[in-house]
Amino acid sequence: MFKVRFWGVRGSIPVPGPNTSKYGGNTLCIQIITDLGYQIVIDSGTGIRALGDYLLKNGQFEKPLKIHLFFTHTHWDHINGFPFFAPIYVPKTSINMYAPVIYDGSGIERMVEDQFTYRYFPVRIEEINAELIYNNIKESFNNSSNDIILPGGIVIKTKYLNHPITCLGYRFEYEGKVFCTCYDHEPYGNLFAGDPENEKYGEDVANDQNNKILEFFRDADLLVHDTQYTEKEYKNRVGWGHSTYKHTISQAIRAHVKKLALFHYSPEREDSEIDDFAELVKKFKVIEIFPSYEGLEITL
Repeated sequence: MFKVRFWGVRGSIPVPGPNTSKYGGNTLCIQIITDLGYQIVIDSGTGIRALGDYLLKNGQFEKPLKIHLFFTHTHWDHINGFPFFAPIYVPKTSINMYAPVIYDGSGIERMVEDQFTYRYFPVRIEEINAELIYNNIKESFNNSSNDIILPGGIVIKTKYLNHPITCLGYRFEYEGKVFCTCYDHEPYGNLFAGDPENEKYGEDVANDQNNKILEFFRDADLLVHDTQYTEKEYKNRVGWGHSTYKHTISQAIRAHVKKLALFHYSPEREDSEIDDFAELVKKFKVIEIFPSYEGLEITL
């Protein structure tokens, strides 16, 4: 059994309300469901609150809970639900946490401890009852010595993405199936555009880096990719670390991805706009493309 379930699909900030209720207003959180006796979660945006309640109340999940929680990076919309994740307050719960070391050299432990200070939250880190195990990780794609191997044979490869802070994409391989994440990410651009002496070099470097990202999710059974912007919106947001629908679809087709889930919607993106995108992408017959939404569950 290898299933992917979405608990939060929105980027930047939660946006509850009537105009976002169809696809959901919670920030990023994805669950991987297997029959291996433990849980896999990617990111702890506000969507993780409902996931925590679901894990504790649902008898199908073995107790005490054993959880492997992977952070793509530590920006607010990917971590702000963690203090509200109920399993962290349950004794004997075990949570292995994985995240890249960020620019100042600090790791995931610092991020968690900072959230549990009275300045930001009324619960102290000492009051968490679960066992928290911190794992600071690096890129492993093309360097298998850094791969993460979970009990039961799930292999996880990681790839640095193009974002203003250190950010990882994840490639989960299990029972012949591949599930990849590629967010928060924007295409690499030519840093020497307009410089006659170095422009060709800059173009070659950008193409090389974009191809490496493509190879990371090549032949994936399911790819969840950043689609925060339209082409028009992106023109004024270059360098913000997010992709356009057009770029995402183009790369997924080139990589022979089987299913592409649109993800990380802009907070301004209303349900009606996502509906329009859903209709537009139906014309692509070589790949199955669909918008992700809270509660969507995909069996691989």
